[in-house]
Order: sequence, then C-alpha cells, then structure tokens
Amino acid sequence: MNNIDWKNLGFDYLPTNINVRAYYKDGAWSELEYTSDEYIKMHMATTCLHYGLEAFEGLKAFRGVDGKVRLFRVDENGRRLQSSARKLCLPELPLDMFVKACYEVVKQNIDFVPPYESGASLYLRPVLIGTKVGIGVKASHEAMFFVFCSPVGPYFKGGMKPIKVIIDRVQDRAAPRGTGDIKAGGNYASSIFSGEKAHTMGYSNVMYLDATEHKYIEECGAANFFGIKDGKYITPKSPSILPSITNKSLRTLAEDMGLIVEERPVPVEELASFEEAGACGTAAVISPIGYVFDIDTEEKITYGDGQTVGATCKALYDRLQDIQYGRAEDKFGWTLEVE
Repeated sequence: MNNIDWKNLGFDYLPTNINVRAYYKDGAWSELEYTSDEYIKMHMATTCLHYGLEAFEGLKAFRGVDGKVRLFRVDENGRRLQSSARKLCLPELPLDMFVKACYEVVKQNIDFVPPYESGASLYLRPVLIGTKVGIGVKASHEAMFFVFCSPVGPYFKGGMKPIKVIIDRVQDRAAPRGTGDIKAGGNYASSIFSGEKAHTMGYSNVMYLDATEHKYIEECGAANFFGIKDGKYITPKSPSILPSITNKSLRTLAEDMGLIVEERPVPVEELASFEEAGACGTAAVISPIGYVFDIDTEEKITYGDGQTVGATCKALYDRLQDIQYGRAEDKFGWTLEVE
C-alpha cells in the first residue's frame, strides 16, 4: 500500500509500481514487458529526439461508487494513437495490444487508483516514439511504446469554476494539413509561448484561431471548444483540430439530452451569441468559460455573470462523470472494468 495524501493530489507525476513497454523492430512488435524502471536508455542520435517522431495519449481510470475500477474509452485512445502513427510514419500498435497494456498498467498499480470519495483518478500516459538511430530526416521503422500512470487530483478543487480565456493572434497552434489533428508532442511545444504569456496576464487558456485567416475558432489551450445556444451544442470543425475523445463523448450526451449537435466552422464573432461556452478534455472534462478577452479588439465577452457555471455545462459534466464513476448506467459501452 502507499501513503498518498489523496485529498491534496495535484496534476503531476508520482511513482507507481510498474510501467509497460514494447518494441518494434524487423517488422514486428515484441511482447509486452513489465518493469519498475522509470528511465529509458536512449542513443543520442535517436530520431525522436531530433525530428519530433513522437505521439502520446492521455486517459483515466476511476474507482467507482461501487468500488469497481473502470478505464474510460480506452479503445478510442488506441485508435487515435494509430491515426497519429500513420501520419508520423511510425509503426502502428495493434488495438488489442494497446488496450491490454493500459489494462495491465491499471491492474498492476491498482492500489494507486484513488478512492472514490477523493474525486481523484489514475491518469495513464501511453507514448509512441521513433527509436531508429541516425541523423537523416526520414521515417523511423523502429519504435518503442510504453505506458505509465500516476494518480492525479480533481482539476477543480472545491468545485467546478469558470475560467478566463484570452484570444491572442501572435502564435498559431497548428496549420491546415499539418499535424494539428493528431496528438503529437510538437503541437504542444508550439503552444507554450502563448500559454505562458496568457498565464502572466492572469488568464487560464489561449483561444487559438485558424492559421489561415484568423477568423475561426480552433482550440482552447490544449482542449476542444464548444458553445451552447438555442438548444444546440456547437463545436468547431477543422482539419487542424485534434479529435477530442471527451468532446466526442459530450456530443453523444448532448444529443441524449435533446440538444442538436453541430460540428462546423465557428467564426470568432459568434462567441458573443453563445449562452454558455467551455473547453473540454481529459484533465478537466469541462472547463466552463466565464469570459473571453480579445487582445486585438479589446472586446470582453462574458457568459452569465462570469462566475457561475451554466446549467447545460453542469448537466453535461455531471452525466459524463456519473458514467466514469459508476453512478449511472454505462449504456454507451464506454467503460472497461479492471478486475
């Protein structure tokens, strides 16, 4: 057993019992290996270090109200990693191997899944890297896949709260026909500069616009964006947006609640017409937006009083968390119980 203070967990790495690894060489994947070693030995000319041939995923396991441990939509994360591998010309990991690796990481670290009452969860980080040694810019036909985990606290300690968002056109997150639609590490590297600037100014996230015309909403920090108005759940559609599994789940729940779901280009001018708005992703599920400030126009758009979570955001959040924590029937087949 461990001595973790479950009530004061942040979102950071804590060591656990084991991680899982596999290697691709000579056209085949190795069997999964289990180790307590937290380090990777790597040649200095390994291709992932020089040319960004790296993709990753993020998902969670939850200890439910009934004591059972559940992985949430692990198959969707496996499919998305396959999509990332294809675009980066890395070897694809079979879906059953991905699911087994994640399952075993949870099973063999079961004591690190936080108790239900804590509101915390076990975060999993599957990673795929090109491991071919060389100095030429080319595809890597050798790779390493690994999964580690860490218990993490609830995103909103003390309850869900609206965040402040800024629109800053100084930096683009991803270009059309680039790698914005896959979960590659380089996409996040390109957001650090503007993100740090936003935090210095007192904002939680940067709202990124399309790189071509700077007219359409793309993502909000490292999360997808959605807006609520006139009984509709509206989320941007673009070839440079990462297909969020949380957003996909929320769209299904929105339809189940009777909302009309629209995936389409969302012009920045439409922000003022939304009744509610939010960012969605694995870490927070939903981060309701209190207000958006546009640096260029100096326009401030406030949702409600800017301090209170909107009714639709709260209902969507509760419905998704109810499935994740076993408080409601999983009629969509999204969870995988870990025995």
